[in-house]
Amino acid sequence: MDREPDTVLVVEDDASSRKLIRTILASRGYRVAEAADIPQAQAFLARNLPSLVLLDLRLEGDDGLDLMRDIRADPRTRDLPVAAVTAQAMQDDESRVLAAGCDAYLTKPIDTRRLPQVVAELIAKRRAHGHAE
Repeated sequence: MDREPDTVLVVEDDASSRKLIRTILASRGYRVAEAADIPQAQAFLARNLPSLVLLDLRLEGDDGLDLMRDIRADPRTRDLPVAAVTAQAMQDDESRVLAAGCDAYLTKPIDTRRLPQVVAELIAKRRAHGHAE
């Protein structure tokens, strides 16, 4: 029996970035849910459990790491893979973001080849640890 496609929640306030990510992931067979801010993401996560979250760290008026902390604090979502996506690529950012609980760190502009590879790897790793959807 065929499995349902994995759902990726994209938390990104820039509409053109959301569209690019949606296009890349949909072409690889993923379902893409979108949130333009933290409240929309929290509302989605309260009702759904995606396979992965792609999280922009610089959201309008918010720090994406606040949502990251909420995800890790909730027993229902604590093991959910989260990949940070940011245009702020300073020297120590990657280690800071990974230390905050993110599973991967992607920089903007989006690398259209690397994005689907990272998504597939994180979902496969989660599945291998017994978190089947």
